[in-house]
Amino acid sequence: MANDASTVFDLVILGGGSGGYAAALRGAQLGLDVALIEKDKVGGTCLHKGCIPTKALLHAGEIADQARESEQFGVKATFEGIDVPAVQKYKDEVISGLYKGLQGLIASRKVTYIEGEGRLSSPTSVDVNGQRVQGRHVLLATGSVPKSLPGLTIDGDRIISSDHALVLDRVPKSAIILGGGVIGVEFASAWKSFGTDVTIVEGLKHLVPVEDENSSKLLERAFRKRGIKFNLGTFFEKAEYTQDGVKVTLADGKEFEAEVLLVAIGRGPVSQGLGYEEAGVAMDRGYVLVDEYMRTNVPTISAVGDLVPTLQLAHVGFAEGILVAERLAGLKTVPIDYDGVPRVTYCHPEVASVGITEAKAKEVYGADKVVALKYNLAGNGRSKILKTAGEIKLVQVKDGAVVGVHMVGDRMGEQVGEAQLIYNWEALPAEVAQLIHAHPTQNEALGEAHLALAGKPLHSHD
Repeated sequence: MANDASTVFDLVILGGGSGGYAAALRGAQLGLDVALIEKDKVGGTCLHKGCIPTKALLHAGEIADQARESEQFGVKATFEGIDVPAVQKYKDEVISGLYKGLQGLIASRKVTYIEGEGRLSSPTSVDVNGQRVQGRHVLLATGSVPKSLPGLTIDGDRIISSDHALVLDRVPKSAIILGGGVIGVEFASAWKSFGTDVTIVEGLKHLVPVEDENSSKLLERAFRKRGIKFNLGTFFEKAEYTQDGVKVTLADGKEFEAEVLLVAIGRGPVSQGLGYEEAGVAMDRGYVLVDEYMRTNVPTISAVGDLVPTLQLAHVGFAEGILVAERLAGLKTVPIDYDGVPRVTYCHPEVASVGITEAKAKEVYGADKVVALKYNLAGNGRSKILKTAGEIKLVQVKDGAVVGVHMVGDRMGEQVGEAQLIYNWEALPAEVAQLIHAHPTQNEALGEAHLALAGKPLHSHD
């Protein structure tokens, strides 16, 4: 169909990652004639170089830790080491299965899939493989790539990005990780479980700095206990090769040496040389600017995912892609409340949150109008069984709704679903306290925290 110059699609999507393929699937479901253009593999960063492979590595690391620590549960197991090719095979099998399933979905919805490097050629067309694909509307979803710093060259050998880290053929003996955000702490956690001596360098004053400060401090405490080192509050100055590794110098002159340097300072948008500016699309620092309905300043062009300056999360891309498809199909759409999006960092222990931090709540509502409560997982039976430590912190507007839920502990990412409902449905603590949570579960800790906030604590002190 793409080769037929008379064909005009309802929607042409440039980029087959989370945002692009979600828009394609939902658009086709709603009767739109959709073309999806992808230069690599449908599924994008999340499936092939992000969410899925990193979580597979983290799970392999969790198994290694469980083998080492099995005797504390009365189980005698022997840990003999990490078989890197076998770990990679396991990770790749997970990706492959999901990839095949996604390809099947695309085909079943009758989306016209075009493999090739596309470029926006007008407000209503994309050029790919020497052909012009016309659409009544164009969705830009070209995603992101790992960022670096001026003067810091990622060579794929000693100085690597997360892309390289995912396919390493060995466990590095030592590693410096530049950046203590989500990507940095997840790799630090996995590598430590594999036996790497890890040091994180973060220029801001806390790890996972966008989280509530209490969550950051709890993670830092847990990382210290695990032997993961970190240097906070001083920025990177330079990196240079040593005889067998890399030396990193900070702005205060402090030096660190390791076998590899992982640059994990975030991801930048893929937008250069793709015809966006020539088509008149408004941009800022490489990001495509959109309104709350994901519309650019060009009426026939929308943009979603890591390409726009919203949360760089796969599930945000899904939601943005669906919003665009439904808007174009004529359905009533509601802008996304980005504070209401669940956020999970899958290190050990996990950090999960939804809503706003205590500091932000005080800024918005006033310090005297904000109530915060911490529930220690030491009082939760299931957490005791799992031997995990951490807290659930609730942030409430005084006599009003819970506006923030912040959790640290193993498997807390699995509890964020209920936390999302509490925030998005503007639940009062007393309303959540009425719900009966299964015992013994970690989910029960969320219920207990609300019981305490409602003034009727059960397994915690007043």
